[in-house]
Amino acid sequence: MTKRLLFIFAVFVAWLPVFTIQKPVFMLYHKALAWECAFMDWINVALHGLKLDCTIAGYLTVIPLLCILISVWFPGGYLRKVLTVYVGIMAVLVAAIFAVDVALYTFWGFRMDATIFFYMKSPSDAMASISVGLFIRQLVLFIVYAFVIFRLFSRYIIPLLPDTPVKKPILNTFAFLFTGGILFLPIRGGVTTSTANVGMVYFSNNQFLNHSAINPVFSLMASLSKQQDFASQFNFFPEDERKEFVESLLTPNKNIQPLSTGDMLLTTKRPNILFIILESFTANAIETLGGTAGVTPNLNRLCEEGILFTNLYANSFRTDRGLVAILNGYPAQPTTSIMKYPAKSQTLPSISKTLVNEGYTADMLYGGDINFTNMQSYFYSAGYSSIVADRDFPLSDRLSKWGVNDDIAFAYLYNSITKKEKEKRWLSTFLTLSSHEPFEAPFQRLDNPFLNSVAFTDSCIGSFIDKIKTTPVWNDLLVIMVADHGFRYPDNLKEYEPARYHIPMLWLGGAIKEAGKITTIGNQTDLAATLLNQLDIPHQAFTFSKNSLSLSYPAYAFYTYHNGFGFIDNTGVSAYDNESNKPLLENPKEESRERINKGKALLQTLYDDLGNR
Repeated sequence: MTKRLLFIFAVFVAWLPVFTIQKPVFMLYHKALAWECAFMDWINVALHGLKLDCTIAGYLTVIPLLCILISVWFPGGYLRKVLTVYVGIMAVLVAAIFAVDVALYTFWGFRMDATIFFYMKSPSDAMASISVGLFIRQLVLFIVYAFVIFRLFSRYIIPLLPDTPVKKPILNTFAFLFTGGILFLPIRGGVTTSTANVGMVYFSNNQFLNHSAINPVFSLMASLSKQQDFASQFNFFPEDERKEFVESLLTPNKNIQPLSTGDMLLTTKRPNILFIILESFTANAIETLGGTAGVTPNLNRLCEEGILFTNLYANSFRTDRGLVAILNGYPAQPTTSIMKYPAKSQTLPSISKTLVNEGYTADMLYGGDINFTNMQSYFYSAGYSSIVADRDFPLSDRLSKWGVNDDIAFAYLYNSITKKEKEKRWLSTFLTLSSHEPFEAPFQRLDNPFLNSVAFTDSCIGSFIDKIKTTPVWNDLLVIMVADHGFRYPDNLKEYEPARYHIPMLWLGGAIKEAGKITTIGNQTDLAATLLNQLDIPHQAFTFSKNSLSLSYPAYAFYTYHNGFGFIDNTGVSAYDNESNKPLLENPKEESRERINKGKALLQTLYDDLGNR
C-alpha cells in the first residue's frame, strides 16, 4: 500500500514544477511588461500561482488514483500502458493550452478562456491573425513542452506504479478512497468557504503579475463553467437598489429639455446612411484626438469637415462585441459575447431593422469571412438583406490573410453606392479589415506595423470620400465612421485604462448641416439613440442607448475588459476587477464608490437582460 500511496503523491507533486515553470516563461515571453518587475515579484508569482497549480494537479491525479484502485483488485503491467496514454494526452493538452495562451495574451491582455472556442469555429480566420514567425515559435514551444512533460512522467513517475497484488484489498480500497477525499481539498481550493477561483492568486496592484500567476488550464476550465447561467452572475445589489442605480443612468430626466445642446445636426430626416466601421482604430493613433501625429492625415482633414465626437469610448476590445454595441446599442459582456448565441442576439433591437421598418434597405460589406464569429447569422437577423464578403471577390483580390484589402473593398463600396442614386432610402454598412492583426498592409509608410496599417486604411478613406463627394449621392448622404474597438497602442497601455477604449466617431456627408464637435462623454451604444433621434424615429427599444445630444441623459461611458469594467463620467474614471473584487484604477486617486456602484449596476442589469433573452 505504501508504494501505491507514494505513487499518487509523486504524480501530484510532479505536476507542480510542470505548471510552475510556466510562470517565468510567460513573464519572459512578455518581457516588455515584466522588465520593471523585481526579483521578489517573480518569486511571488510562482508562490501565489501554486494555489491554482495544486487545483489542476489534483484534477490530473484523479485518473491515476482510479488506476491505483483498480490495481488493488486487478494488478498488472497493463495499467502502466493506460497511464502512459493518459499522460501523453494530458501532456499534449497542457502544452497546447499554454502555447496558445501565452501568444494570445499579447492580443487580448488576459489569460485564455472560453472565448477561444468562439473564434475557433472559423479556424482559418483565427489563424489569419497569426504571422508565420509566431506560428513557428508557438509550435516549437508546444512540442518542447509536451515532450518534457511526457518524458518526466513516462520515465520517472509511471514506473513507480506497482504491478504486484496486495494482501488486504478491502482495507486498501478504503485507504485509497480516503486519499481521494484528501485529494479533493486542493481541487476545491482549500477548506475555507470560497472554492478555487482565478482571483485567489491575485496579490499585486500590478495586473500583469496577477495574470502571470494564473494557471491557464484553470482559467479555461473556470470560464467554460460560467457560460450559460448569465442571470445569476454579478448579483452585486438587491433588485430595488440595482433598479435605482440603473434608472439614474438610462432614464432621461423629464425636467430637462431633450435637445438642450443645440439644434438637429442633419438637413433631412431621411438621409441615405453609410456606416464605416473602422477595425481597431484607436484615438491614440489619430492626431485630432490627441494621438500620434502623421498617421491619419485624411481623417484629420475630414474631422474639420464633419461632426466629431471627441469623447467616445468603445464598449469592449473585440469586433464581435463592438458590432453589437454599435448596431444594436447593446453593451459588451466581459465574460462572453452575445453574438455567440444567435437565439439571443436575434432578439436585440437593431438600427438596421428599425430603418427597414421605415422603408430603408440594408446591406453589409465585409472583406473577410462572414461566417467568422457567427457574423452572417447575426447580420441577417439584424435586418440586412444583402451581404457581400470575401467569397464574392475573385481569388486574385484576396491578398491578405483575412481576405480583401481595404483599397479593393472601398472601390467595391464606391461602385455599389453610386449605383443606388435612384433607389429608395438605404443603409449600407462596411467593416474595414486591413488594420486587423497581423497588420499586413499593401504599402509601407510607417515602421510600426499597426500604425502603418491604420495609415493605409486612412489613405483608402481619404480617396473614397473625395471621390464620393463628386457624385450626386453625396447630397443627402450621412457617413458615420466609428471604430469597432480600440487597440493596445502604445504597448505599455494596460487593458483596463480608458485610453485603451477611446475611439473616433465622425459624421460626414451632404446631409450634415455644419461641422462641429460633440464633447459629451459617451459610448458606441449611444449611436442608436442619437441617430434615431435625429431621424425622428422612436428609440425606446434600445434600453442601453442614450441620446448623446440630450442633456436629459447623464454623460458617462461604460466599457468592459476580461471580467472587469470601467466607468467614466465628469467626476473621473474607475476601473474595477471582478476577480479580485477591487478597483484597478481610480482617477482622481480617491476611490469613488459612486462610479463603481454605477458600473456594477449596469453590469448586473446587462447580465440579467442577457439571461432573460
